[in-house]
Amino acid sequence: MTPASHKDVLHRYLKSARDALLWKLDGLGEYDLRRPMTPTGTNLLGLVKHVASVTDGYLGSVMGRPSGIQLPWYAEDETDEVPNADLWVPPEESTAFIVDLHHRVAAHADATIEALDLDAVGHVPWWGDRGEVTLQWILVHVTTETNRHAGHADIIRELIDGEVGHRQQVDNMWAGEGEDYWPRLRQQIEDAARAAEGAGPAAG
Repeated sequence: MTPASHKDVLHRYLKSARDALLWKLDGLGEYDLRRPMTPTGTNLLGLVKHVASVTDGYLGSVMGRPSGIQLPWYAEDETDEVPNADLWVPPEESTAFIVDLHHRVAAHADATIEALDLDAVGHVPWWGDRGEVTLQWILVHVTTETNRHAGHADIIRELIDGEVGHRQQVDNMWAGEGEDYWPRLRQQIEDAARAAEGAGPAAG
């Protein structure tokens, strides 16, 4: 495999992860897009905002190609930054703005990937002694980060309205027979967990 094809494969996986994450927003109203679904506040639109913010740094300024895209939740003075401001979306930030941000950052990241060789050197200031990196390293890092948060989005979306799937038109979910397959499977898993703990099966 040539170096160019290595880059093509990595880039394809990044694009697929981005699409999977963004697809999880489809069909939801503003409340469901933004509402916290875990004790630490994980929410769908915040995940998209976070991934766009992270991608802009790693495939922008880290590789010597700052995008110029304004991310107002990152203060110039670190002492003024609000913790976790990139992980949730206040009312004044519209869904359209966050989705457009995702696309603009993705376009700049794609241009960086296309412009540089995999062994092009970048620098991550917040990594300390490990800060000297290559495009290949950063591409793997950003793809891993995006896929991790796409997995979070899978679970959050299922908790909101039961919708599941890997990507549009490919749900990647094998189901047995009967409309009650998933409840039956869930109960089977619950019973197995309780039996492993010695608690016996759950009451019907």
